[in-house]
Amino acid sequence: MCIVRRGLPFNFVKYKWVRELLSYINFDVKHVSMNTLVSSLLKVHGEMKEKLKYAIHKCHNRICLTSNCWTACTQEGYICLTTHFVDNNWKLNSKILVFCKLEPPHTGEDLTNKVFEVLTEWEIDRKIFSITLDNASANDRMQELLGEQLRLQNSLLCDGEFLHVGCCAHVLNLIVQDGLNVTEVALQKIRDNIKYVRASEGIDTIVGLRLDVPTRWNSTYIMLESALRYRRAFASFTIRDRKYKCCPSNEEWKRAEKLCDFLKTFYKMTNLISGTSYPTSNEYFMQVWKIEWLLRETLKCDDPVSQNMTVLMMEKFGKYWSDYNVILSIAMILDPRMKLEALRFYYSKLDASTCDEKINNIKENMYKLFDEYEYINYVSQNVNVNGKSELDLYLAETPLEPKFFPKLDILSYWKDRQERYPNLCRLACEVLSIPITIVASESAFSIGARVLNKYHASLLPSNVQALILTPNWINGFRE
Repeated sequence: MCIVRRGLPFNFVKYKWVRELLSYINFDVKHVSMNTLVSSLLKVHGEMKEKLKYAIHKCHNRICLTSNCWTACTQEGYICLTTHFVDNNWKLNSKILVFCKLEPPHTGEDLTNKVFEVLTEWEIDRKIFSITLDNASANDRMQELLGEQLRLQNSLLCDGEFLHVGCCAHVLNLIVQDGLNVTEVALQKIRDNIKYVRASEGIDTIVGLRLDVPTRWNSTYIMLESALRYRRAFASFTIRDRKYKCCPSNEEWKRAEKLCDFLKTFYKMTNLISGTSYPTSNEYFMQVWKIEWLLRETLKCDDPVSQNMTVLMMEKFGKYWSDYNVILSIAMILDPRMKLEALRFYYSKLDASTCDEKINNIKENMYKLFDEYEYINYVSQNVNVNGKSELDLYLAETPLEPKFFPKLDILSYWKDRQERYPNLCRLACEVLSIPITIVASESAFSIGARVLNKYHASLLPSNVQALILTPNWINGFRE
């Protein structure tokens, strides 16, 4: 279990000091070989797989997926498929189904074949609700082909209208990167200053000055924040080091401060949606709304640089988030603190002229989805004497006051209403379990990079999968 829980290498059992320690603890201990260890690991992996398969089959709810591809240090391609579902105890589960080698080329057809093969192996091809993917062209093709395959089985709700969900974190990254291109010159000057100071003699490089990774905009925010914290120190350094001539001017510091404040909202959103404790999908709408509201307000400012940056970001926002994703807007209605009233309020703040049209579209789609659940799971008590459905009754209830329920456990709320709203509760737990990012797959790649590195580059794909999946099935993504 040390190998599984702590990610230790197989040759751990051959270390001299390990054997001496075990012999000291137990004089009669029988040391195992690497082959025995691998066999034991594969046995535990098989047992855990059967347990997870049974848990998924026992669960009455549909499941949601995320998928992504990764290139290892060996230049071999791997595909990861994760599942997300609310179990019969109303707990949100996130597990890796497969982490396996994928031979090139990684076309949409290849991805579809592999994903469908995994779904049939796990016998869940008729339980799929959605799949969350990034915007790679191969993924676009894959979700089309997968949707066609699942429609042939007549196993999708609303004919697969809500099958594909775009990765929120990926779209957010594209939006911010477009905006940062406008300020690249100013950012490069901050970057050069930090490099110069950190390379200078007698300077403690652990003071907190951070450099960014250009492909990760959130690291750019951290860099700006750290530089602004030491703004006076940079000015003092010009006195100490006469060769230091590139210190930002007051005007450049003010611009950096504005940019840092602007990026703060995006940074908070990224932390929320990219954490290892994955949020339920009702969190999506408000975060996207805050982004659009911030962009619209920034467009009104007098600063031409900020305006140019925001125009580019609004174009990208409109490309990916103009409709806010209907199924994830439905998730917000399923938050008893929000419902349609909150949706109407926020849409009207953005554009009152299109508010009714957007609300009617979301409401129409929500009733269409609910009708599918009523048709499949019809219970005679669900309609009262006035002919109102569960959804009618829920929407007619007064929303909960947010200030009294700031940290409402939304799954517990719906769990307590199973008798009153049996069909709507099932809809709620399936919609709320939709992952709004592919962070689960990305987390698996981080684990994969620790398992498959330059020191362990010749591991068999089956052993790689066992080393990654088994601890995930035992511990989840937290450890």
